Amino acid sequence: MTPSRKLEGLVAATITPMTPDGQINLPVIREYVDYLVNEQNVKNVFVNGTTGEGLSLSIQERKQLAEEWMCQGKDKLDHVIIHVGALSLPECQELARHAAAIGAGGIAVIAPFFFKPTSKDELVAFLQKVAAEAPEVPFYYYHIPPLTGVKIRVEELLDGIKARIPTFQGVKFSDTDLLDLAQCINKNETGQFEFLYGVDEQLLGALAVGANGAVGSTYNYLGRQTNLMLQAFAKPDLALAQKYQFLTGEFLNFVIKLGFGVAQTKAVMTFVSGIPMGPPRLPLVGASSEFIVKAKAKLDSIVWPDGD
Repeated sequence: MTPSRKLEGLVAATITPMTPDGQINLPVIREYVDYLVNEQNVKNVFVNGTTGEGLSLSIQERKQLAEEWMCQGKDKLDHVIIHVGALSLPECQELARHAAAIGAGGIAVIAPFFFKPTSKDELVAFLQKVAAEAPEVPFYYYHIPPLTGVKIRVEELLDGIKARIPTFQGVKFSDTDLLDLAQCINKNETGQFEFLYGVDEQLLGALAVGANGAVGSTYNYLGRQTNLMLQAFAKPDLALAQKYQFLTGEFLNFVIKLGFGVAQTKAVMTFVSGIPMGPPRLPLVGASSEFIVKAKAKLDSIVWPDGD
């Protein structure tokens, strides 16, 4: 496997733009890439994940999106990580081969969540079969037990994983269990693995225990502010870092009470960026006009430390 630049900092969990009739809207991705890089200072993306409605897309649609992000991100993005997880092992393998063929900077796999692995060995066996189809591509496990119901601790998963999956590079850790995350980082004495946190409103806590960075949906539209939080934490100016985290939390706490998910994220990104993200795919339904009005007013009311 060719060594690559370390994946750290912010990674935007990309939204899948759709037309009003529910088809993927590939032409806007060029503008989307430029917006992330120029307006949010985010140069890493995680494609076809939860925010991207990856499990609601066809295999062909997922391939088209991966290709378009690779094409439009060329010479602009540092890392394009493609999520290739699915319920079917052959589909995962097909997507992994495709990601490798188009030159993806990494692949990630969610645990199967209908017929679930019930032990570390079962989960690793599944991940191993997928990783083997892209033997030169860095491999990430996408840990999100609130959605998969697979609660195998990552600390346990790490033991011996490099021997079974030589390309294993790290974890997208989308869980609130900071004890598990901290134990993973404590075990990672040589720094060979990367731990990217996926619960945006708790990122500062994850940084405190040693996370390398973060993958999240809010970095699509709050990337600049979150980058300033990372800079404050690194100084270290903990009070300033806390201010950014508290303000992000204030917005998310507000919209969560209104009902906040992928559909609402698409609406927020649309009114912040001006790029039409379109509706979600059923069974998700679009954000209400009431949500959009209230969410926009709340976001506009927040005064960030950098003066916005």
